[in-house]
Amino acid sequence: MADHLEASITLPSEPASVSAARGFVVDALAEWGLPADTEQADTVRLIVSELATNAVQHTFGQSPTFTVGLVLDRDEHLRIGVTDSHPRFPRRLPAAVQQDNGRGMVIIRWLTAECGGRLAVRPTREGGKTVTVELPWAVPAARPATGALASPAQGDVPGR
Repeated sequence: MADHLEASITLPSEPASVSAARGFVVDALAEWGLPADTEQADTVRLIVSELATNAVQHTFGQSPTFTVGLVLDRDEHLRIGVTDSHPRFPRRLPAAVQQDNGRGMVIIRWLTAECGGRLAVRPTREGGKTVTVELPWAVPAARPATGALASPAQGDVPGR
């Protein structure tokens, strides 16, 4: 695999773009060797879904688009970044707040920590922000094809 791979997509800040962001990420990860049916792919898909949802819901129409970026460095680290043009950073809600929504960053922080990753929020030069999650890259070993496992010959079986 290459030392450095990048992929990005810019989408309109509308609800349908959350699904498009997930699909883009799943396709890019599969192209880079991470099958869609793995736990790591599910984790990345959920992180992107939460970040994209935040970019759509919490920019209050002040960010007409958002960008999802992926960077894979030396088959060791996957960086996921979602950038929008709204200047307000995500806020941590108090634990006592009971709401039906607003828990996206809590979920993202938990998933990131669970995977041994890091989360950062940085301002952009244009006045917006990028929320970045860096995760260890762990592509599962290739599965043997059906019937590819060798059976011992009858004379090789102990006790015969």
